[in-house]
Amino acid sequence: MTPSDQLSVVFSDRMVARDQGYSPSAGKPAQVVADWQAHGLPLRLIEPEPVTVDQFALAHSRTYVEAVLGLRCANGFGTVSQEVADSLPYTTGALLTAARLALRERGAVCAPCSGFHHAHWDRNWGFCTFNGLMVTARCLLTERSARRVAILDCDQHFGDGTEGILKRLGNPPEIRHFSAGGQFNRSYQVPQFWEVLDEELSAMAECDVLLYQAGADPHVEDPLGGWLTTEELRERDARVFEAAARGRLPIVWDLAGGYQRDANGGIAPVLEIHRNTAREHLRVFGAEKR
Repeated sequence: MTPSDQLSVVFSDRMVARDQGYSPSAGKPAQVVADWQAHGLPLRLIEPEPVTVDQFALAHSRTYVEAVLGLRCANGFGTVSQEVADSLPYTTGALLTAARLALRERGAVCAPCSGFHHAHWDRNWGFCTFNGLMVTARCLLTERSARRVAILDCDQHFGDGTEGILKRLGNPPEIRHFSAGGQFNRSYQVPQFWEVLDEELSAMAECDVLLYQAGADPHVEDPLGGWLTTEELRERDARVFEAAARGRLPIVWDLAGGYQRDANGGIAPVLEIHRNTAREHLRVFGAEKR
């Protein structure tokens, strides 16, 4: 893989909407990118190409897609919002654009977005409206950019939507899915987690591209998580990135969940975790040292 002194980030303000209640996901892309810039991380910003209804329909019921975008159905936040609807083609589009770029450049790219793995074929919940992971995988396979796609989901919660869509499609062997959520939830299981993670990464090395959900919510202080420390989360990211680099496996990562708040109600603890992931990316694929 070709080293880069910059972190390639697929981002646009069109991915951003105002926060919808408890979850910060709708507004998080802009906060994360601003945080990275404030801390001097070298970024290469790339505009996302929005996905179309036809592309959404590769992983969702067209009726459902049109209902959400047409404001006839609540989104994954449980709201009906034009602002959120307008952002959705760009959040999934960021992941797809990043995956295409990673494949083209044989490298590592970030799509700083969230809200994918609880979205099912024709319904949503858990702050997830459309399953960008599955839309991206299906698009890459349909356009023959990739023959096999790996989805490594390290959010705290199980990717039930991803699993459900895969079953709906007959569990295609071209998509390998592993969700850590629900399997590891005690600190004494950390060594077992490393073992399982390394085994899964070894198996995924046979794929053409890896989609990695680098969730911040497994943190021990997250109100919806609670089992890995800050350094253990950084170790998780290091293992994933180092495995991809060793295997010359193009990798795309997104933010997934993270719900900690600071004393002022902001998401500074979540931003720190995502910043650490970005720094591990730069350490492994670029010039920054740990």
